[in-house]
Amino acid sequence: MEIIVAFAFAAAVLFGADRLLLWLESRGHVNWRRKGRRRLSEEPTTGLDSMLSDHSRR
Repeated sequence: MEIIVAFAFAAAVLFGADRLLLWLESRGHVNWRRKGRRRLSEEPTTGLDSMLSDHSRR
């Protein structure tokens, strides 16, 4: 009987965490399931990357 309670508790925790992450995703804080991953190659480079690149040196 204890193992059934443990599985039910684990399922409830996982369901609650999923719902929390979906709520945070709808507010724009995280990417969880609906929006997928961001393509880092399409993101703009940061100012530090452009300062450290060698193309500005002559």
